[in-house]
Amino acid sequence: MNAKEFEAIYKEMAHFDRHLGMDLAVDGPGAIRYRLRVGEQHLSSVNACHGGVLAAMLDATLGMTALTWAVTHRKLCATVEFKTHFFAPVGRGDELEGRGTLDFTGSKLVVVSGEIRDCRAGHCVAKAIGTFTLYPLSKKAHLAELLAGHMPE
Repeated sequence: MNAKEFEAIYKEMAHFDRHLGMDLAVDGPGAIRYRLRVGEQHLSSVNACHGGVLAAMLDATLGMTALTWAVTHRKLCATVEFKTHFFAPVGRGDELEGRGTLDFTGSKLVVVSGEIRDCRAGHCVAKAIGTFTLYPLSKKAHLAELLAGHMPE
């Protein structure tokens, strides 16, 4: 299966991504992009995007960066920890893009850093670094069956 086929399968399973309005694009192993247009539902009481929305987007960005690499090694991953830094407020209507970078890939852990940028203004609004544990794909039988013989290239 190629990256776009993997993307389509993941989007079917990613209920939280849809709930937040995030749109995933998988370019290849360890290379993804998340997009989000900030709507009224994302705003806090001070009329700026809630930090929890940005944290969720960063967790998804880091996690999918790790996952798209992990599945090529017949593994899955889960967040162990991540640290977030917020740099600038985000308002209603702003277009955001999240991207991650694989910093370390080991046999049991993956470390990913990433950022969210304001697409129009061009500046970074938040950054994060996260550690993910790797485990065998076979531990999730339904996913192993779904992906059997169809790992991203």
